[in-house]
Amino acid sequence: MRGNSIGGSIVALITPFKNAEVDEFCFQSLVEWHIEKGTNGIVPVGTTGESSTLTHKEHERIVSLAVEAAAGRIPIIAGAGSNSTSEALSFVKHAELAGSDAALVVSPYYNRPTQMGLYQHFKELHDQTNIPIIIYNIPSRCAIDIEPETMLQLSLLPRIIGVKDATGKIERVSMQRRMCGHNFLQLSGEDATALAFNAHGGHGCISVSSNIAPYECSQFQQLTLTGNFSEALAIQDRLYHLHSSLFIESNPCPVKYALSLMGKCTPEVRLPLVELSDANKKIIEHALEEAGIIA
Repeated sequence: MRGNSIGGSIVALITPFKNAEVDEFCFQSLVEWHIEKGTNGIVPVGTTGESSTLTHKEHERIVSLAVEAAAGRIPIIAGAGSNSTSEALSFVKHAELAGSDAALVVSPYYNRPTQMGLYQHFKELHDQTNIPIIIYNIPSRCAIDIEPETMLQLSLLPRIIGVKDATGKIERVSMQRRMCGHNFLQLSGEDATALAFNAHGGHGCISVSSNIAPYECSQFQQLTLTGNFSEALAIQDRLYHLHSSLFIESNPCPVKYALSLMGKCTPEVRLPLVELSDANKKIIEHALEEAGIIA
């Protein structure tokens, strides 16, 4: 597989705050907890890490903290995207300098580039750095889909090693597997359909739910990747309500509230995000109880 050891259960890690500042000690403690629980990789400063409200200094500091805490034990895939190619390049260069194993680069949002514009954006990042790049294709947030033909052309660049696919189109996995080859890394961006994604030939999931249930998500991925879908389905059934409930309001507000119930961090988020409503807190509490995470 291109990407060496990247695959399985990869957490899209939250960024914990305390009194409006990044809680560095809490962040590194979460990295350690994930390693203990069997998580296979860490994505700092992605969407779930609230990258859109971090300063550039905070963004880069969090990547460095993740690399330091992991100490080579599991891969760090640094969030490094922007709708500005020059800004994205700056983040990718820092990810490389900090010692990240790869950079996760979201497709340019808001300005709606053409397919050629998308290709040239990622090619520039590839050509100006030496770090492996994983493309993040999420049309619901970026208002643009990286079409399979464009993905094929990008896959021919040696350091573009794969995609985090959040298109919601399960058939896209088979299509890209056929076009880009079996070794082109395909990671799901959605916990609820990760079983089907891997059944089509996917290699794992960049997961929101693994913030809450790292051991269970790791076991689930191991089962699907070894073809044991019947046992994986039992875990899917147990966690499905959690998967759906974590998006009852804007991500990562539900995740942070869940983690606060587990004593892992505060529920604090930054505007324009706000903490979970009281009614939805009850739903999260029920989902955690149903999953056996809290009594």
